[in-house]
Amino acid sequence: MSIVVINAGSSSIKYTVYKAQSLEVIQHGLIEEVSDYNDAFLQMQEDLLYHNINLREIEGFVHRVVHGGEKFHKPVVIDNEVIHEITHLIPLAPLHNPANLKGIIAARNIAPNVPHIAIFDTSFHQSMPEYVYRYPLPHDLYEHYRIRKYGFHGTSHDYVSQKASQWLGKPINELNLITFHIGNGVSACAIAKGISIDTSMGMTPLEGLMMGSRSGSIDPSIVGYLMREKGLSIDEIDVLLNKQSGLKAIAGTNDLRSIINAKESGDLHATLAVEMFCYRLRKQLGEYMAILNGVDAIIFTGGIGEHSHLVRKEVCKNLSHLGIRIDETRNLSNATDIHSDQSKVKLLVIPTDEEYQMAFYAQRKIFQP
Repeated sequence: MSIVVINAGSSSIKYTVYKAQSLEVIQHGLIEEVSDYNDAFLQMQEDLLYHNINLREIEGFVHRVVHGGEKFHKPVVIDNEVIHEITHLIPLAPLHNPANLKGIIAARNIAPNVPHIAIFDTSFHQSMPEYVYRYPLPHDLYEHYRIRKYGFHGTSHDYVSQKASQWLGKPINELNLITFHIGNGVSACAIAKGISIDTSMGMTPLEGLMMGSRSGSIDPSIVGYLMREKGLSIDEIDVLLNKQSGLKAIAGTNDLRSIINAKESGDLHATLAVEMFCYRLRKQLGEYMAILNGVDAIIFTGGIGEHSHLVRKEVCKNLSHLGIRIDETRNLSNATDIHSDQSKVKLLVIPTDEEYQMAFYAQRKIFQP
């Protein structure tokens, strides 16, 4: 029997099929240019029948949902009430939750008798204390509009922290970790004894670190200034901060490999982009070193975190006073452990696998409800 992990986007559906018991991958697939989600799942069914997989007879569907708000702290079996709550949360994730929801509805249409499990990007961070997730804004903005920090990439941060526990040979509840998910989207997480106590993204994925095309945290007054002085609408500013900022704004592209190549050729904009990007990561590292009572390991994951030795080197440079020493040779070879023998803090490169973690969550939910 099988478990199918679904990631429904605005114009595509990515899916991975796992064996229900062993979680061995059976099949990957991507359906692009999706306009009708019901048709897309019929196409998926047709494709998978070639592999003797009938979507109406699998053990379960697992759906990625970006925003779970305050209600969802763990995976849940999807029913009409859950669909209502995800719909209610659309204002918090207007670019993602609607597509996630369309995927859920279409999948339930094609396989109404199969369990459907929702996994939320925000749920891992629901353990943050109130003094961390609250913003210093009037109480009614939290009480009536739920304006607070939620955090994202939770499935990835959870997965690599569990893998780090295995690598280090220590129970997760005995480890303090800092995890960096560095891809086109970028976030950091402070994990104390296996629990997320802070993360860099906020109410939306825009807050926090500099990213591929997102600005990360900036002075909020810039928004009002641009509206007054440049006449930009709030929608234009939203596009500016989410799609026209970050590495793309400084270097002209959000492809870090191209930026690094340009930097090595002497391009000043590319050099500045790399310096800004790595500086903010290093500053975030220092912040989380301050709030954790000792750090056992720092983990790099995501496309950039896993493959850019330059970024890892720049993030960890000049931190020997914090017990952090990187080994140049190990770092260049993309080894799992890239710390030197003198480093008090372990430095690990762990490829993330959010789909596997989602399947793992669902397996426990289906077989150990």
